[in-house]
Amino acid sequence: MKKNIIDDLTKRVVFLFFMGLSFTVLGQDIPADEPQSTFWKNVQFGGGLGLGIGTGFTNILVAPSAIYNINQYAAVGVGLQYSHLKQRDFFTSSMYGASLIGLFNPTEEIQLSAELEQLRVNLQNVDSDFSDDFWNTGLFIGAGYRMNNVTVGARYNLLFQADKGVYGDALIPFVRVFF
Repeated sequence: MKKNIIDDLTKRVVFLFFMGLSFTVLGQDIPADEPQSTFWKNVQFGGGLGLGIGTGFTNILVAPSAIYNINQYAAVGVGLQYSHLKQRDFFTSSMYGASLIGLFNPTEEIQLSAELEQLRVNLQNVDSDFSDDFWNTGLFIGAGYRMNNVTVGARYNLLFQADKGVYGDALIPFVRVFF
């Protein structure tokens, strides 16, 4: 029964996410002599997509994000995340949540970051009746090398606990892309 509820919720979240992507907003052209809003000129979209497939193993990740560039040094933004992980005959896990992102670029090549992440985790062990639903909070600080729209670096979870949570280590590498 509980598995059906989790599967149903997973399907609904994925459906709503892709429906949100499918909407197109049309606006009127602004004549060249009228001032344009600078807000959308300072917004960048990006995020991550992941797919891992192996023998009896599947991992799917969708993590869109958007940032607003305050100036050439600082940006703030939000992100969403959905992940589905399944190991055949062992366990199934779904995670979904949101994050707040702050970026600081002291130079063109260096990017420092802070991110507060809140994930809802649904875990189901296939071999037994064990299941666990919990919230996982991460507070990350990070640094990376920036090349145009791509940043490669590492982030450290200040709230990491070895015996709890969804991450196996406090230090996590990342690749961040914004267009």
